[in-house]
Amino acid sequence: MSPDLIKTPFGFSSTAAEVIAGVDLSGKRAVVTGASSGIGVETARALAAAGAAVTLAVRNTETGERVAADIRQSTGNDAVDVAAVELSDLASVNAFTAAWSGPLDILVNNAGVMAIQELTISASGHEMQFATNHLGHFALALGLHRALAAAGSARIVSVSSGGHLRSPVVFDDIDYAFRDYDPFGAYGQSKTANVLFAVEATRRWASDGIVANALMPGGIATPLQRHLPAHYAADALEAFRAAGTDFKTVEQGAATSVLLAASPLVEGVGGRYFENCNEAARVYRRGGPGTGGVAPYALDAANAERLWELSLAWVQ
Repeated sequence: MSPDLIKTPFGFSSTAAEVIAGVDLSGKRAVVTGASSGIGVETARALAAAGAAVTLAVRNTETGERVAADIRQSTGNDAVDVAAVELSDLASVNAFTAAWSGPLDILVNNAGVMAIQELTISASGHEMQFATNHLGHFALALGLHRALAAAGSARIVSVSSGGHLRSPVVFDDIDYAFRDYDPFGAYGQSKTANVLFAVEATRRWASDGIVANALMPGGIATPLQRHLPAHYAADALEAFRAAGTDFKTVEQGAATSVLLAASPLVEGVGGRYFENCNEAARVYRRGGPGTGGVAPYALDAANAERLWELSLAWVQ
């Protein structure tokens, strides 16, 4: 990563609509996973408002259709459709990619699960958070590689989290076969994987005109926290406020994703980690809520290559 961090005029309070104002995505095509709730909805809405044809890639297509109808109505853009994909099931991911035709300009790997309380193994045989947050999105990007390359200047957005500071990818025991399961550790590992994916995807695919970046959307109360105890959101909000910050709205939470997906301010930029619409600095110790930063292990080129090769073996 360059020692000169990328700065933009936007920040913590910026919304997706503000970030994309003046950007014309007419003729562009985008896929947003997990676009039936939370920041995925607002990411898809912003891209559609700028003129892109947007596919909501979701588990629950009934909910997705309701969201799509709302986005069409609010943006005046009828080119918003819905497709089914279950990221923890590689057969479902492969079916989605096989059905795709034509170029793809923007892929927002937004969907995720957080802190599943008990060790759960996916249909593909891996710990569920790693399987959903990383492996499913890895397989999706891999399957859409030709479509992304055909676009000429495609962008991949990998929604990570400050939770990556809780754990590197533990290559010797990704699936918790030997160590005690830790819900937040497993989440952190999967979010580190999201950053490493962006690093290696950019290295491998930049010659195809494809760049990928990762981001922390911020603290936001969304269905992502559905596996956590009922008091978690209130406790987290109190911790954020004690640190001098606050939760974001979903419109603010989607802003960094939209910046990386569409803004000319980051044209050609890849392999980096952003928060609050700016590139994050490296940190060497995990701080408290809202302190931010990116761990060096999440940007490490050797880790990124190792994860890619391992993931490739697991999805083929």
